[in-house]
Amino acid sequence: MRFSSNVKPYVLLLIVGIFLLLGYVYFSFFSERLNRDILIDEDQKRTKLLYKQPSVLVGRTDVVSVTPWLAPIVWEGTYDPVLIDNIYKPMKLTIATTVFAVGKYVRFLQDFLETAEKHFMVGFNVHYYVFTDRPDDVPSVNLNQGRHLRVIQVPGSNRWQEISARRMEIIQTTIERQIRREADYIFCLDVDSKFHARWGSESLGRLVAVIHPGYYEQTHDRFPYERRPASTAYIPMDEGDYYYGGAMFGGYVADVYTLTKVCWNRFEEDTRNYIQAAWQEESHLNRYLLDNKPSKVLSPEYLWQDLKAKTKEVKVIRFSGVIKNYAEVRPNV
Repeated sequence: MRFSSNVKPYVLLLIVGIFLLLGYVYFSFFSERLNRDILIDEDQKRTKLLYKQPSVLVGRTDVVSVTPWLAPIVWEGTYDPVLIDNIYKPMKLTIATTVFAVGKYVRFLQDFLETAEKHFMVGFNVHYYVFTDRPDDVPSVNLNQGRHLRVIQVPGSNRWQEISARRMEIIQTTIERQIRREADYIFCLDVDSKFHARWGSESLGRLVAVIHPGYYEQTHDRFPYERRPASTAYIPMDEGDYYYGGAMFGGYVADVYTLTKVCWNRFEEDTRNYIQAAWQEESHLNRYLLDNKPSKVLSPEYLWQDLKAKTKEVKVIRFSGVIKNYAEVRPNV
């Protein structure tokens, strides 16, 4: 830069001083920003997680832990709970959980909720949606931080088959109205059940089903599928993967919405044709999951029956249906 000889020396000094000041401010600003970014990066580093090295040669050999379509079958000893929680918990997920406590089934709600608070999705945000015709009988249960309960009143019925059938419709409607805006995943569970051990992030997946404890040792020709071709739930004798329990299904909210919508539409079509599937929504669930393979399958650990003796394959019972007198709790048998 050339300056005229007429410029006074003090003006030159002033100009130089301004440039020096601007350089100092520029350097200070970006130096501070750089240092601050480094500090943020350091703060965001995850704590190093130490876990046992996985092996492709050593593991459970008494059970199958993957389906033919490469979906995991979740058994005790097939995953590291600390490692998998470390993957999912930073995502700050919210898990919707639906239960139907209609008629006398409201008596099972307290044990369901109290055991869920001990074992189900501990450390996650959980929103319980309790559908009942007796809202005044819903018990008060202390919920952990980040967990909420919402009571939604539904009509009662003098036929348990109708209550069972309408479950798909009600879940579909509730997803449309609110759950889709409030949760990332959803599990639809039976209220006449209890949690006994961890049920955590290992169960999360796009579409999740559970193998029924009464039929996991049987071949598909022995499954209680709907066998009448007139029903939309029909499955021929030579078809079928597993027999899935209707007491639990779940996954992404959008995928469960599609499942419930399809099952309810098929149920209505059957009704128009004066036919009711053998096991109501469970039959339609099995038909749907045969056509739309689940991305994760839970072993019978996640749906045992208290009346059934524990078998050698089941190392841990996590969730089970309680013993009850159906003639006493159902409006009809």
